[in-house]
Amino acid sequence: MLASLFVDRTGSGVWGASSVLFFTFSAGLDARRLGLLLGTAGVAGILASPLAGRLAGRYPVRPLLVGCHLLRLVMLCLLLVCHGFAALLPVVAAISVGDRGAKMLEMLFATRVAGERRSAYQALSRSATNAGYAVGAGIAAVGLAVGPHGGYDLLILCDALSFAAAAVLVRRTREPRAEHRSQPAAAVTVPAEATVPAPAGGPHGPRPPAPRGPWRDPGYLLFVLLDIAMNLDDSVLNVGLPLWLVHRTAAPHALIPAFLGINTVTVVLLQVRVSARAEGALRAAGAVALYGLTMLATCAILAAAGGAGAWPASAAMIAAALAVTFAELIRSISSWELAVSMAPRPARAAYLGVAGMAQSIQKSTGPLLLTGAVMVAGPAGWLALGASVTGLALVQRRWCLRRLARFGTYTASAPASPAAAPAVR
Repeated sequence: MLASLFVDRTGSGVWGASSVLFFTFSAGLDARRLGLLLGTAGVAGILASPLAGRLAGRYPVRPLLVGCHLLRLVMLCLLLVCHGFAALLPVVAAISVGDRGAKMLEMLFATRVAGERRSAYQALSRSATNAGYAVGAGIAAVGLAVGPHGGYDLLILCDALSFAAAAVLVRRTREPRAEHRSQPAAAVTVPAEATVPAPAGGPHGPRPPAPRGPWRDPGYLLFVLLDIAMNLDDSVLNVGLPLWLVHRTAAPHALIPAFLGINTVTVVLLQVRVSARAEGALRAAGAVALYGLTMLATCAILAAAGGAGAWPASAAMIAAALAVTFAELIRSISSWELAVSMAPRPARAAYLGVAGMAQSIQKSTGPLLLTGAVMVAGPAGWLALGASVTGLALVQRRWCLRRLARFGTYTASAPASPAAAPAVR
């Protein structure tokens, strides 16, 4: 499965580094139509996560994931023959659906494969993901050097081939037995290895009523709503840092490519170590507060960089890139662990599909928040953003602990024995 992730993200790195250039110079789209194209694709991606989760609750995950890879393969090949905005719009939307659906299914598949060791598996997958993105960006740089048109075609084919290879690797990975796929949603199952005191009313007090699905579970929906803000590090890194450097600091523009390099190298080197401190629901909930404080530090550094000279501003921007990357390390573990831990086992697929919407919504709204409000307000905007994220992180932490205690269960904070999880090939 890790090999599949690496291959998939290598292709995604190729596409991510060249897609805007392809749509601008090869497809001939202006900024307005390009924005509409990507915005529509983002909305389609938001809808893909709950749809994939619903399907995964009824059918095996492995063929669904293979289907998402093949959908992206076919749609990318269609880009070679589609011309004009009207023809490209449904194709790009379908690619976004396949992309977001695949990410949600990978999350669920990994949850089943890794068992209680999902935090460690998530750390390894994050390292493989970032290594793949780095390799893909390097391939894109070589492909773009070939020429403006032939290079784009080669890069699209390279991305398509990566999805074909990922589909083959997923097909060869054994899928563990699904957790009560045919049963309706029920209350969270209490693991034998860890419990917390039961709610008031005695040591064996009454359990809360079983939720009838994620859309009728307001507690889980509140978690997902708060988790949108817990994904803002993505927009800060990819949108906020470059634009702030260019428009409001004296730092050299050549520093911008270093942000991605700092992020990639740091994640590959530290993700496993950080994940060990956020394993299990208790630690994951505690890590949410640390995420908020780290984002506050990031925003404070960016606010200070605006009035500094070239060298101090450059140092501040590098420090901000490191801080937001550390926030990403925390979020990538805590969000997933909590989304899984608070989902009833019989309906986990549907719940994780809804949880996956948080990242998709943030990708659509985060850049608008930064460019339309935070950066317009200047340093005060960054401080307000940092304070808001910190406050929401504390709210989410408190709510998660209350919900987990209400259902009378935490995921064990200690790693499960090696025999507890199926092997990943």
